[in-house]
Amino acid sequence: MKFEKLVWLGLTLVALSASAQIIIDPDWKETEAPPPPSFNKDKLIPIEMPRYVSLRFGVDPATFAITPEGIVRYVVVAVSATGSTNAMYEGIRCATGEVKTYARYMSNGQWSSVQDPQWQGLNDNLPSRHAMALARQGVCVGRSAAANSVAEIVEGLKHPKWEP
Repeated sequence: MKFEKLVWLGLTLVALSASAQIIIDPDWKETEAPPPPSFNKDKLIPIEMPRYVSLRFGVDPATFAITPEGIVRYVVVAVSATGSTNAMYEGIRCATGEVKTYARYMSNGQWSSVQDPQWQGLNDNLPSRHAMALARQGVCVGRSAAANSVAEIVEGLKHPKWEP
């Protein structure tokens, strides 16, 4: 009986160690985010959101960029029922299921950089679920890899397979 417990404990530790190596890479470094790209509100691809979300979200396909380390950066635009518009320059790291906001578009037409932007889980209690919807609708392929190209991301957003 002791032998069985030791075998089970050993297998559990190996499994935990292997999964930790996949998720945590101590050598991973993010390249510095360039300034936010300009965006065109007339070219937005709508993001399918659950019915209870009152804001409409869209992303300008011309703003997508995939970094060598697997971050997908983009500008997302939120429009309220009254027509008020906000935009954010964000990045999704599919490998860890995280999102980061680099800058916010101000009403004066200027970008304001987020001081010390931090990665947050896509499942965290954020004010909106647009980043999770983007990840599911074409930005990420599974949880471990970004889409292979911007064209693939745009195609996924135009033909979502996720039901909000």
